[in-house]
Amino acid sequence: MLRQLSLRDFVIVDALDLEFGAGFTVLTGETGAGKSILIDALALALGERGDAGVVRQGAARADISAEFDASDLPALQAWLRENELDDDASCLLRRVIDNSGRSRCFVNGRSVTAQQLREAGEFLVDIHGQHAHQSLLKSATQRELLDSYGGLQTLAQLTVEQHRRWRTLHDKLSAVRNASGELDAERERLQWRADDLIALQFTLADWDALQAEHGRLGNAASLIEGVAFALDALTENEAAAQHQLNLVAARLAALVEFDPALQPTCELLESASVQLQEAAHALRRYSDHLEADPARLVAVEQRIQQVLDCARKYRIKPDALPELFASTQARLDEMGTNDDPAVLEKDTAAAHEQWLAQARKLSSGRVKAATKLAQTVSASMQQLALAGGVFEIALVVLETGNAHGLEQVEFRVAPHAGVAPKPLAKVASGGELSRISLALQTAVSQVAGVPTLIFDEVDVGIGGGVAEIVGQLLKALAHSRQVLCITHLPQVAACGTQHLQVSKAQRGGSMVSQITPLTSAERVDEVARMLGGVIITDTTRKHAAEMLGEAG
Repeated sequence: MLRQLSLRDFVIVDALDLEFGAGFTVLTGETGAGKSILIDALALALGERGDAGVVRQGAARADISAEFDASDLPALQAWLRENELDDDASCLLRRVIDNSGRSRCFVNGRSVTAQQLREAGEFLVDIHGQHAHQSLLKSATQRELLDSYGGLQTLAQLTVEQHRRWRTLHDKLSAVRNASGELDAERERLQWRADDLIALQFTLADWDALQAEHGRLGNAASLIEGVAFALDALTENEAAAQHQLNLVAARLAALVEFDPALQPTCELLESASVQLQEAAHALRRYSDHLEADPARLVAVEQRIQQVLDCARKYRIKPDALPELFASTQARLDEMGTNDDPAVLEKDTAAAHEQWLAQARKLSSGRVKAATKLAQTVSASMQQLALAGGVFEIALVVLETGNAHGLEQVEFRVAPHAGVAPKPLAKVASGGELSRISLALQTAVSQVAGVPTLIFDEVDVGIGGGVAEIVGQLLKALAHSRQVLCITHLPQVAACGTQHLQVSKAQRGGSMVSQITPLTSAERVDEVARMLGGVIITDTTRKHAAEMLGEAG
């Protein structure tokens, strides 16, 4: 249930804080006073698209907050917990739009995406716009209304998804069949390449080792000569570094007893002598395994040339050969399953059966929902000056079905007794269509899980006794839901349990819209204004008081 709505610098509202109670709340006011601003603001708080045009002139940003009681909405509470947005039993939705058009969304004080804001709003509010009766003539709207009434939205969405999957596979199968010759040629070319690369037995590790070995074998003579020179200079001739280092160390060691400050230097020379010996040992071990091997060099060069030839054939560098093999094998694997006509044909048939089973289940649900909804709307029509009228929902079977099921949903109506039901667009006048739309919206809202219903001038095109019945219909709906209604009809306004008046006023050199809760006496004046126009007489006030008394 909507508890509070706060607006700051929204269109022509500078600051507004409204509290709402349970039951039936009506909003009235002169034409152009800004009655729909409240609905527009709430729609933004629920995640509708907004732009810089909603920011009041001269202000930096528009700020809309809507607080709801979520204590009786376990599905919403579960969603809030799942998204780490839970906050006791309340749900606070907030939308901030700055004058550059940038928008920020919040749920319970935490920043969220516009999509998350919309998801939260779907648990809380249904808004029925004043032009709903016009969209009612569209086949898609009729189908969606029926599915909503029958609680079939999830099943309908699954049917769409299954049909999309089947069509994707069907189109792919057709493409594969049309290009079977090209695919066979591609498969043969890829297999030849894969076999060629497998025969090469190439890995990056082997390539690195091969290049290192080639460098060693190709320069074996220089390596042997260089190692021999190093050993001779370090340890093996009379002027070897090892011998000279030992002489220096011995001479300094004898001088330490005269000056201990030479001791660290002696230790460094001793360490250097040890490291020099280890270097000499390492060179001898290396020399023992170092030899010229012309035959091996030839074999290594041949292997390198083989790799280079293969890389040149496919116009890539040698180190890219493993990646080429992987992509070739992946494409072959894909062609062996997804692009195999036999496998695709089997998958396509299975997907079609899955869609068909889903669509049949949806059809069964629609048959039950159509019967019940038609009876409910027909009963409401008798109250809405359509006595003897009948509402039917035809499920016209489609030969092959489509993404939305096996049938087309078609609303049909007989406005009067003795007339055969015909498609809604062909027989209903504007006033009749408005009343049928209201009956449909009320019926669908009665089975909806959302706690707050908003009707934005859905009573357009009706008046007199029918308007009074509409008011009573909405008031009855408010026994189980919180209902808000913008209306121009005094008969509807009189049925409200809470009455808000929307008006314009001059403030600070600019026009602002304000909304005021009315007392009982003020309600009489407002209903009288709606009845009598500019001049309100005592008779008009008396009539308004009687209307309020009878509605109450």
